Amino acid sequence: MSSASQRTALAPTDREAIFASVAETARPSGWDTSVAISGIETSGQAGEGRVKNAILIAGPTASGKSALALDLAERQGGVIVNTDSMQGYSVLDVLTARPSPADLARAPHCLYGHVHPSVAYSTGAWLRDVTKLIDDGALAAQPVIFVGGTGLYFRALAEGISDMPDIPPSIRDRWRYELKEQGAERLHRILMREDSAVGMQLRPTDGQRIVRALEVLDASGRSIAEWQAARGQPLIDRDSARFLVIEPDRAELVGRIETRFDRMLDKGALEEVKQLMALGLDPDLPAMKAIGVRELQAAMAGEMGFAEAIERAKIATRQYAKRQATWFRHQLGPEWRRLHSVGGAMPAIDLRPLMQS
Repeated sequence: MSSASQRTALAPTDREAIFASVAETARPSGWDTSVAISGIETSGQAGEGRVKNAILIAGPTASGKSALALDLAERQGGVIVNTDSMQGYSVLDVLTARPSPADLARAPHCLYGHVHPSVAYSTGAWLRDVTKLIDDGALAAQPVIFVGGTGLYFRALAEGISDMPDIPPSIRDRWRYELKEQGAERLHRILMREDSAVGMQLRPTDGQRIVRALEVLDASGRSIAEWQAARGQPLIDRDSARFLVIEPDRAELVGRIETRFDRMLDKGALEEVKQLMALGLDPDLPAMKAIGVRELQAAMAGEMGFAEAIERAKIATRQYAKRQATWFRHQLGPEWRRLHSVGGAMPAIDLRPLMQS
């Protein structure tokens, strides 16, 4: 049997048998900060398209990281690059806590609200967008501040990732349909026949990873293992970068989450959910899973009261913040400086010493 890398796609007979009944479809204000920033050099490229003197600011949702980034950018004339998977989507301005128009006027911001909710935006797609900013010169000659709460984005930025292929919507839809109709074990048998090396690494019940392996093979003709082995290069110069992660007091963070969601409702969160629902999108798309969308949608549909929906959204946000904090605590290395809030204020930060990776 030929290896997966030698195929151009799944066998035609498999396509006909599996997809005979499937139609082709297409889818269409934060805490006070005090920051010592004198001595920060302007950005630039340190060879191979990498950003020099980048500042990376990670932290859980509602931790005050955006306020810190804006303070730095405004004082130093820097540009802020979104490093959060949800804030890249359009429509969800309020529910994803994107920078306000007033914030956008204070400093240049990139990669906010540029992706339609119908798109399953990935880490690889974000990395390509950052690469384009670098290639276009948008990040040259000014401090570049990457800020957000998506750990995989930071890892890809600093370490590089495999450049996975784009999956056409028709192929993605096919395999999701088959997962629902046939089940994970049936798809696992197909994967074992087409790419046994990958199939042996996955549990027969792990439908999400099985579908991912099949759609990559179907779209590219190459095993997902081959793509994963070809790791790309970091987009930042690690030796000159500053790595900061905010670790807020848990009680303070819970309070901020509570009040922030109340403000979101005042600013039009319900209208955003109505606009999103009007698009008629697949509920499994990432944008449809933004915290608050399902809860408020259920309330508008009469499936629960608004008070219950609001409380559920707040609980979901607290749980998400806890998962983020846990990931940052265990996955970020010693080069990351840990910042702890004191009474709701960030400590003074002297970024002059270069933090060694």
